[in-house]
Amino acid sequence: MRERSISGSLFDAGNLIFMLAILTLMLFPFVYIVSYSLSNPSMLKGGLVLFPAGFTLDSYKKALGDSAVLTGAGISIARSIIGPAVMLFFTSMAAYALTRNDLGGVRFFRKYFVFTLYFTSGIIPMYLLMGYLQLKGTFLIYILPSAVSVFNMVLIKTYMEGLPKEMEEAAVVDGANDMRVFFQVIFPVCKPVFAAVVLFECVNQWNAFIDTQIYNTMSPHLYSLQYVLYNTLNQFNSLEQLKEQGQKQLTAITPQTFKMAITVITILPIAFVYPFLQRYFIKGLLVGSIKG
Repeated sequence: MRERSISGSLFDAGNLIFMLAILTLMLFPFVYIVSYSLSNPSMLKGGLVLFPAGFTLDSYKKALGDSAVLTGAGISIARSIIGPAVMLFFTSMAAYALTRNDLGGVRFFRKYFVFTLYFTSGIIPMYLLMGYLQLKGTFLIYILPSAVSVFNMVLIKTYMEGLPKEMEEAAVVDGANDMRVFFQVIFPVCKPVFAAVVLFECVNQWNAFIDTQIYNTMSPHLYSLQYVLYNTLNQFNSLEQLKEQGQKQLTAITPQTFKMAITVITILPIAFVYPFLQRYFIKGLLVGSIKG
C-alpha cells in the first residue's frame, strides 16, 4: 500500500507539472500579445514581453477611433447572436425529426444530410445561388446560409438518441403532439449539446469575414468587425501613413503593436463568453461517449 501511495503521489506530481507546463504554453501567446499591444515601441528591446514597457493605449485608440470599427462591431455582435439562435432553432428540429424511426424516408434523409458533409457545390455555384436569391448586399447573407448545420445536427441527433424513450412516451400518453414533445420535453434536457453547438456557431460567426468579402464588399454598412479590421490592417503599414493622415499625436504605435491590438480586440468577446458556457460545453463534447 505504501509503494502504491508513493507511486501514486509521484504520478500526481508529474501530472501536475505537465499540466502546468501545458497551461503556461497556452497562456503565454495571449499574455505576449496583450503586453506588446500596450507597450511603447521605443521602449521594447526585443525578446519576450511579459509586462507592458511604457504603458500606452495609442494602438487601441487607433483601432477603436474609426466609426467603421464600431459599425462593424455592431454587425458582428448581431450576427453572432441571431445566427446561432436561428441555427439552433432549425437544426435542433431537423435533428429531432431524424431520430424518429417511424418518419417516412428517414433513412434517405439521414444519408442525404451526411452526403453534404463530404461534397459541396463550391464557391462559384454558391455565389450564383446567393445572387439568384437576392441575398447579396443584405444582412441575411450572414444568417440564412448557416441556418442549418449538418455537423451540429449530427451532434444534437446523437445526444437526443441517448435520452430515455420513456420521457417522450409519457408525454404522448398525456396527449402531447410532436411540437409540444419537442419544445417542452426534449428541448429543455438538451442544454449541454445546445451550449456546445451554439458556442461553435458563435465563434464561427464572430471570426467570419470571407462571406463579407465575397457577398457584401460593395456594402460598407454591412462590413463585419473582422473585415473592417482586416482592411484597416492592410492600409496601415507605417508611421508615415499616420502622419500623412494628420495623426501625428499617435507616436507610440507601429504596425506590429497595431496588429497585436487588433488581435486582442477580436479575442476578448469570445474569451468573456466561454467561461459561462464551459460547464455545458464540456458535457456537449462527450456526446455519444456515455449512454444511460
